[in-house]
Amino acid sequence: MADEDAQAFRAGQSGLIVRVPEAEPLVGAWRDTLDPSSRAGVPAHVTVLFPFLDASRVDERVHRAIGEVVGGQQPFEARFEQCGRFPGVLYLAPDPDTGFRRLTEAIVERWPENPPFGGQFDDAVPHLTVAQGQTEAVMRKAEADLLAGLPVVAQISAVELLVHDGTRWRKRATFPLGRT
Repeated sequence: MADEDAQAFRAGQSGLIVRVPEAEPLVGAWRDTLDPSSRAGVPAHVTVLFPFLDASRVDERVHRAIGEVVGGQQPFEARFEQCGRFPGVLYLAPDPDTGFRRLTEAIVERWPENPPFGGQFDDAVPHLTVAQGQTEAVMRKAEADLLAGLPVVAQISAVELLVHDGTRWRKRATFPLGRT
């Protein structure tokens, strides 16, 4: 979720993600080796909002509110046809990214005190992280392999709430799109 070392994850952190299981056959081995969040239990995903509320604040009322916000968005298809880069990060880029942006905007509208990535970036670009903090040679090798396996087409129908237990990220709840 966070494009940072897994050591920075702390118990009680939470985040909202869209799991992309269709990408696992292509990115799984690379992520297991090159992405600390994978080793901490985070599946292939596009982040909707991280950080979200501390787990101690996520009660039934918050679950209902997430369900209402997410349920107001329609399921959509995302195609991952190319790779992209941030400094030190290799990712798959969804096209279009509009559905992911709408999900993030809707959640942030409901919880404005939680901007994406803590407000670090002017634009929270939807992406599926594959590698971070690697040498350029490793990034090039991973990117060449990924490009040979693209496109990945995913049906986006739910948002998951993950919570860090101090050791790993665990799924706490799933919220379907298109329920309202």
